[in-house]
Amino acid sequence: MEKPISVLMVDDEVQFRETTSRILQKKGYQTTMAASGEEAVAIIEKTHHDVVILDIKMAGMDGLEALKKIKTLRPETRVIMLTGHGTIQSARESLTSGAADYLNKPCDISLLSQKINALTSGEMAEKPGYERLAKDIMILADNYTSVSADASIKEALEAVMKSIDGYIASSRLIYTVHRSVLVFDAQHNLVGVLSVRTLIESLRPGYLTEARPSMDDSMQYSSFFWSGLFTTQARKLAHKKVREVMNTSFVRVDSEANLMAVVDLMTEHKARRVIVMDKERVLGVVREQELFFELANILL
Repeated sequence: MEKPISVLMVDDEVQFRETTSRILQKKGYQTTMAASGEEAVAIIEKTHHDVVILDIKMAGMDGLEALKKIKTLRPETRVIMLTGHGTIQSARESLTSGAADYLNKPCDISLLSQKINALTSGEMAEKPGYERLAKDIMILADNYTSVSADASIKEALEAVMKSIDGYIASSRLIYTVHRSVLVFDAQHNLVGVLSVRTLIESLRPGYLTEARPSMDDSMQYSSFFWSGLFTTQARKLAHKKVREVMNTSFVRVDSEANLMAVVDLMTEHKARRVIVMDKERVLGVVREQELFFELANILL
């Protein structure tokens, strides 16, 4: 089994530090926390970490000073600087002191994850300017919410809520939640995708799509007609099987596909996500968000 990427999360804001660390753990990273520059240096003296995420503005030893000490102790360690109260200038100054990259707060966890992966990718290190593939930016299927086709819609929603349980809202952290669910049959074959759009469309009563008599073409429903209808339909939807509602038409892409091939597929099919495959095996999902953050990773 491949060893997980080890990350040291250094920030003096408790909520940001703990929330970020917890989300990174759920994404498969091995994380350690430090509340100050001094604590980070003490940890680095004793143990190796692949990546250090280091806040610039901290009481006591600030991020720039901690960065210099960390690079002296372990020159091979990659450091990503975070700037919130600090300035872009101080973040750029950190690059001259050995930081590999920097991010502004609020920090999107998906972009942070992509930067960690980019810094620890041996393939990228060997090939300067290497353009990543679908497999390099995907969310692993094991980390994506999934349900059985025979589960109820209520059970599917419970699975989504469980996947984000414990995430704390923070003005300094943005987390893009999985808004779709992979649906598998009893043999663990992917048979569909349950998306927010599909659920919303399923709420609409069937009779609203039926043709009206010509005399009713201009009829507008009153507010009384709509009152309570959303709740009624939601409760009916709760007990339906996922297989009754899921979208069985989804876009697949090979794990070795170039990112522009992914863009072309998503544009052509008006898809918000593609399923990444290795032959018949589902490896993961690339969403609009992953492409957006890869764009940001290149330009910013």
